[in-house]
Amino acid sequence: MSAGLAAALQVGAVLLILALAYRPLGDYMARVFTSEKDLRVERGLYRIARIDARHGQTWGSYAVSALSFSLVGVLALYLIQRLQGVVPANGGHSSVTPYVALNTAVSFVTNTNWQSYSPELTMGNLTQAAGLAVQNFVSAAVGLAIAIALIRGIAAARGRDDLGNFWVDITRAALRILLPLAFLVALILLTQGVVQSWHAGFDFVGIDGARQHAVLAPAASQEAIKEVGTNGGGIFNANSAHPFENPTPLSNIVEIIAMLVIPVALVRTYGTMVKDQRQGYTILSVMAVIWGAMLTVIWVLESRTHGVAADAAGSMMEGKEQRFGIPGSVLFATSTTGTSTGAVNSAHDSYSAGGGGALLWNMLLGEVAPGGVGAGMYSILVFAIIAVFVGGLLVGRTPHLLGKKIGQQEITMAALSILVMPILVLTGAAISYAIPSAVSAMGNSGDHGSASSMHGFTEVLYAFASAANNNGSAFGGITVTSPWYQIALSVAMWLGRFLPIVFILALAGLLAAQRSRPATTATLPTHGALFSSLLGGTIVLVAGLTFFPAIALGPIAEALS
Repeated sequence: MSAGLAAALQVGAVLLILALAYRPLGDYMARVFTSEKDLRVERGLYRIARIDARHGQTWGSYAVSALSFSLVGVLALYLIQRLQGVVPANGGHSSVTPYVALNTAVSFVTNTNWQSYSPELTMGNLTQAAGLAVQNFVSAAVGLAIAIALIRGIAAARGRDDLGNFWVDITRAALRILLPLAFLVALILLTQGVVQSWHAGFDFVGIDGARQHAVLAPAASQEAIKEVGTNGGGIFNANSAHPFENPTPLSNIVEIIAMLVIPVALVRTYGTMVKDQRQGYTILSVMAVIWGAMLTVIWVLESRTHGVAADAAGSMMEGKEQRFGIPGSVLFATSTTGTSTGAVNSAHDSYSAGGGGALLWNMLLGEVAPGGVGAGMYSILVFAIIAVFVGGLLVGRTPHLLGKKIGQQEITMAALSILVMPILVLTGAAISYAIPSAVSAMGNSGDHGSASSMHGFTEVLYAFASAANNNGSAFGGITVTSPWYQIALSVAMWLGRFLPIVFILALAGLLAAQRSRPATTATLPTHGALFSSLLGGTIVLVAGLTFFPAIALGPIAEALS
């Protein structure tokens, strides 16, 4: 089989499964969040926690619940790591150091899963399962709940003062959506050879006669929710390039589908809840065009060869697994940087200057193609609101989104939520370059103006883009174990997650308080090819105006050097 045919089959398989899952999963999620019935286990949890499942919350109360829940999660995960040395199933590992424990706690609670440590050398199985894997579920549930709250605000036909109940939403998200899907994916991964063991590891003799040690872990269960919840943190340092996490080309495809399926199907959920599937298809088309364009660009850049010798040597295979090749690596990398997953099956730092820059650009677009669980949906809806407002100004029509007027307050909240990430990325990278120890942490500092220094700048920019976008992937050439990077990236992760959430919930509250108005001839349609183009152009234009100077100093300059 030719490489081109194999690549086409991989992309075709991913698209086919997503198409088959789009309607049933999307409609199922809509039923989950609109049903008045609670499962028996849910009712038991509500009684224990003294939660009134029928009590709705205002946007402020919803936001306080989300923030307090996440803050408790940070404290609990920090304590689990600090107490690791005295608990069972620690694999002989001592307590995690304070800076690393703080960074990791913030990372997993914010759905970033940035890892500044080597997992198999730092974390015991109990910490992985009871701490990190649990946060993989609940942090994804928080993102899903925020997206549903915003959809409710848009869909509310009559003025209302509540967005639902946060505690009910995260419980249903975790128990009815994330847990069943993760269980299914874990079973499939087990058939492909992904390990699931509570043993710390085993010794063996290698082919060179030297004694070695292999680490084991409950990898299948964590790998499944790592992808389904668009989390990304690996149980092994090599992440999804490790044969115990991702052993075969089939498991690679399964993991790609796992990270895409909820964000894609959530578009159907949106169309169902607002009772207009044309809105969903419009957003889906924008997501698909951006994802397809980025896949094509990165694929072309990573498939280039320079002469017969390079072609024969397998050019562009540095940092990529032979069992996945360029197609499987690029397909995975495009999906993970477009979904805030952060999992990697290849070394992004080893990509070409153009290919690595395109992966960075994929994050700087706001990760809306299709975005993380919940986060992608609420982010692209904010862009849609901005597009409606701008489009209305351009053609002199009233800016409405599904009968809700987009006025000064609404556009202010939308703009503030969009501005958080660029401020964190550019400020963090600029300050890092003013700190000598932070500059020396770059593996590619080099002389000023050299290709090495350009790549070093890209490493720093990528780190803060990954943190502020709650992605978690990294260019491996930079060392981020110093106190500055541990704290600065923790701040970027926390603010990059929760400041937009507060602004988005405020926006949802403003929209929910409005009575829906019928569309007139003066209303700008928010479906169809014209609005798709306007929405896509808004996303690209906002990122371009914000980040082009920084991109020009890094990957573009390196590619042209």
